[in-house]
Amino acid sequence: MKSAFPPFAFPESTILILGTMPGEESLRLQQYYANKGNHFWKLMFSVFNEPFSSDYETRKSLLVKNHIAIWDVLAFCEREGSLDSKIKNEVANDFETFYDSHPNLRAVFFSSKAASKFYDKYAVRRKGIEYAILPSPSGANAGKTFSQKLEEWKILANYTM
Repeated sequence: MKSAFPPFAFPESTILILGTMPGEESLRLQQYYANKGNHFWKLMFSVFNEPFSSDYETRKSLLVKNHIAIWDVLAFCEREGSLDSKIKNEVANDFETFYDSHPNLRAVFFSSKAASKFYDKYAVRRKGIEYAILPSPSGANAGKTFSQKLEEWKILANYTM
């Protein structure tokens, strides 16, 4: 059984980005979106016009500066490898408690269709919070170029004020 990370969040968070479950490289390094083929961090630095950094503390500081929390829909699951399509016997995180302790959230963005699907299976969308699906930053998502993904991810900047 694989275990997800605790949320990277703080009371001032206005945005929550939800993945499904950390991939193998993220679990190995104990860092969100650690796989070098994943565009998550490159997208985040591009959206906020900041110079890219591979330093994890700098990456987390970018999120704090822009009031962004990150977490995963699933707390536990069985999965061979990193593909969402291989997830089974999943257990969702406790979103009611999370929302209660993060009252400033204005928007939840799913970093994949699978994350949205698992969320809707186990959790309830809260009134007053907007929900949207962004194109997966995964390198396995070859259906869109980085530039196309970036155009959709730019919506995050609208919620950071």
